[in-house]
Amino acid sequence: MTVNFPQLRAFVAVVDAGGFGAAADELGLSQSAVSHAVASLERELSGPLLVRAGQVRTTALGERVLPYARSALSAVRGVEEVAADAAGTLTGTVRLAATPTVCQGLLPDLTAHWRESCPRVTVRVFEGDSAEIAGWLENGTADAAVLVDPPPGPGVRLAVDGYRALLPRDHPLAAEPVVDVRDLEDDDFLISPGGCEERVRALHDLAELRFAPAQRVRDLATLISMVQAGIGVTVLSEVSRPLLPPDLVLVPVVPRAARRLVLSGPRGRAWHPAVRALAESAVGLLAEGALAGR
Repeated sequence: MTVNFPQLRAFVAVVDAGGFGAAADELGLSQSAVSHAVASLERELSGPLLVRAGQVRTTALGERVLPYARSALSAVRGVEEVAADAAGTLTGTVRLAATPTVCQGLLPDLTAHWRESCPRVTVRVFEGDSAEIAGWLENGTADAAVLVDPPPGPGVRLAVDGYRALLPRDHPLAAEPVVDVRDLEDDDFLISPGGCEERVRALHDLAELRFAPAQRVRDLATLISMVQAGIGVTVLSEVSRPLLPPDLVLVPVVPRAARRLVLSGPRGRAWHPAVRALAESAVGLLAEGALAGR
């Protein structure tokens, strides 16, 4: 049996991208080349790894092979990056996972800074909820992540991100310096599921207020549009401010609540040199006070 790096890379890319075409774009290869690599891996392993009908997904064999494939790719990347670091020519690709609000509100400044400070390191961003990104970091899908309220450990705190009421600018409470969450009961309350919902629910508990959202909207842009249309109000984190149209405002709420946003590599094992370089660069940016949402 001869299993090689291009085969494993193609297989993992198809799984992560959700299809052969998207994987080909990610890898900079033709779709036929990706298909051929996966097919040759399947021949070596004497069984199908992917179900190709409809949405591409792993077979039972593919599901068992996937974590080993990820580990092998991670090991190869580690060897390459250690060698590059030793030679003083740090290069590579860092797969960075973060929540939607962090991806849209915080990472643009960071990635622009990294492009200048670490020009030979490519940062690829993956968007998911808090539970997903923690899992991706643990299983090697991501090399680094912006974690929300992680336990104590190594990492760079990018921001202490407070929660705010999102209101139309003509809302009766929009001009107030602070809004009690109880005062939002007069409006339909909208929420985006995931980590944000858990923390907004905790805020309601602190206020001894029943948490009963009128609607749950997964997409952040849709949630913002619904508030803009006057359908209801919500509570978002401060880091979402750059995403808002001018006819919406963020107003501090009481009880006060905040979350820590921490740039971290995997716990329990060494960070790739490129991840360490990005973290060190982020510290410099924070020292300059130039990071939005800090």
